[in-house]
Amino acid sequence: MLEKVLIANRGEIALRILRACRELDIPTVAVHSTADSTLKHVRLADESVCIGPAPSTQSYLQAPAILSAAEITGADGIHPGYGFLSENADFAEQVERSGFKFIGPRSETIRLMGDKVSAKHQMRKSGVPTVPGSEGALPDDPEEVLRIARDIGYPVIVKAAAGGGGRGMRVVHNEEVLLSSIEVTQSEAAAAFGSPVVYMEKFLQRPRHVEIQILADGQGNAVHLGDRDCSLQRRHQKIIEEAPAPGIPDDVREEVGAACVQACIDMGYTGAGTFEFLYEDGRFFFIEMNTRVQVEHPVTEMITGVDIVKEQLLIAGGQKLSIKQSDISFNGHAIECRINAEDPRTFMPSPGLIKTFHAPGGHGVRVDSHIYSGYQVPPHYDSLIGKLITHGDDREIALKKMRQALDEFVVEGIRTNSALHRELVVDPSFVAGGVSIHYLESKLEHEH
Repeated sequence: MLEKVLIANRGEIALRILRACRELDIPTVAVHSTADSTLKHVRLADESVCIGPAPSTQSYLQAPAILSAAEITGADGIHPGYGFLSENADFAEQVERSGFKFIGPRSETIRLMGDKVSAKHQMRKSGVPTVPGSEGALPDDPEEVLRIARDIGYPVIVKAAAGGGGRGMRVVHNEEVLLSSIEVTQSEAAAAFGSPVVYMEKFLQRPRHVEIQILADGQGNAVHLGDRDCSLQRRHQKIIEEAPAPGIPDDVREEVGAACVQACIDMGYTGAGTFEFLYEDGRFFFIEMNTRVQVEHPVTEMITGVDIVKEQLLIAGGQKLSIKQSDISFNGHAIECRINAEDPRTFMPSPGLIKTFHAPGGHGVRVDSHIYSGYQVPPHYDSLIGKLITHGDDREIALKKMRQALDEFVVEGIRTNSALHRELVVDPSFVAGGVSIHYLESKLEHEH
């Protein structure tokens, strides 16, 4: 088992990791910036170390400061949470080389999955369905590029191999503008990600975003924990997630889950991970793999009863998976609303003092949040201040509970996007289930 875990993150995920450590009787070290000394997990941790000024580039993204904190406190494990350095292969490698355990996959696995071209190649080898596209990076020969695009069929999307977060991609509808669009994307990719390598895929018109959660121990054992639908997005940022994804046939679901498990075994994957897919017309198409715990992991925990963060800690401590696929059953439906400190209409961040906070409760209601009355939301970080999760015997009950929970949810002193959530959970198209990834942006556009 791990003897002491350093939590290399902040906010609600840091508190979530601390709770899992407590349950396993693992002492904790909280690292924090000067702006975060009053965070709840910092107050609750066994030890805390300030690692720098408020900007994340001078604190949470400073690998040497985090490694020094682990050294001086005698921590043997480092949990990166999500965001910040969680999918940084160089950081994971530094952690490994310094003699600590990185609570996540090996650095070479993060590197393999971080490059979308090599990730797709790995998936094809394991039988995971991928989007039709170029076999790897686009060649230099313009004629060959035009031929590839004709074979795929327009519209196509040109993507940076090292891209992410919705950046470094361009949709092309016809041959006339293809080559110039590729050039622009290459120069953008070189500037933003340090690599001009791009590839091309079929552009799906009305896909859903459906992902598969996996756990693997690197010792030949892997399981999938079902799927999640994360299609309600704005600017590639998820707003509401749910599990299971509505309206997917069981045989299709089981087939893709089994392929993901096989892929994990093939690459010797360790820890928690998520295979992200576009789903259209009854077919799954792999887009990328997240080699970390995800923001929306609670909806999967609610329908499976599996504590994903606890499993991460146990696996990092060298233990085999505590569950087999046959142990996992899927019960009911869960929905998560991401509560952000932002204006519900303009989406401008709204940092400041929380004068009053009241969390909703009741059967099947979970709140993952680090905020409290009197907490000052800093302007330096992501605007997520909490996640509201409800679980019911079916989707309709989970939605009813979410409507009630949103009505009970009180944050005064700053603006939050709760009003948008209250609108979405009664929206007829969302209530019917299965909206595409373009639905929310299109809805917001028509309202303005």
